[in-house]
Amino acid sequence: DGKLVVVEKNMEETKEVEASIMKELGMPCFIKASRSGSSVGCYRCDKEEDLMAKLEEAAKYDTHIVVEECVDCIELETAVLGNDDIIVSRVGQIMPHGEFYTFESKYEDAESKTCIPAKVIQEQIRKYAVRAFKAIDGHGLSRVDFFLDKKTNNIYLNEINTLPGFTSISMYPQLMEDLGYSYSELLDKLIEIADEN
Repeated sequence: DGKLVVVEKNMEETKEVEASIMKELGMPCFIKASRSGSSVGCYRCDKEEDLMAKLEEAAKYDTHIVVEECVDCIELETAVLGNDDIIVSRVGQIMPHGEFYTFESKYEDAESKTCIPAKVIQEQIRKYAVRAFKAIDGHGLSRVDFFLDKKTNNIYLNEINTLPGFTSISMYPQLMEDLGYSYSELLDKLIEIADEN
C-alpha cells in the first residue's frame, strides 16, 4: 500500500523506519531489493537524510527490502552443484571497481575483476557453502556468497543465489570451469541432476 514497515529482529513490526534502522545499524548501510538479481535495486546509504529515498527506490523492485550493516569486506563466492551428492567449487573473489559490486561494475566496467581461487582460507568457506545449501534444502545449483571482514576475519553469509547468472562472464560457470566442468559439460550435468528428481 505504499507504506514502509520494518520487521525487527524479534519479528515485530514498526512504522518508525528511520529510527529503527539508525538504532540497529546506523550509517553506512546497504539497502537491497530482497528478490532482485545482479544488484538491481541495491544501494549503499551513507547519510541518514538519504535513507528514505533509497528505501523507496529499492521498493520499486520488490515489496521486501533487506537493510544490512555495512562491512568492510572481501566479497567471496562459491558454486554448489548437486542434490544428495553435493560438490562445491573453490572460492572465488570479487574485486569490484568502485564502491561495491553494482550492476554496472558487473556488466559494464572492464576494471572490475574476479580471482579464482581467492587468496583466502578455502576449506572453511567451502564447508559453510555446503551447510548453507543443505540448510535451505537446496537442489541443483546455487551460488553461495560470503563476506570476509577485513578487520576481524569473521566470515558472514551474504546470500544464497538459487538461480545464479549463467552468462560467459558470470561467476557460477567460471567457478565450475575451475572445478573442471566446461560450459557444455555443466549444462549436461544440470540436466542429469534435474532427471534425478
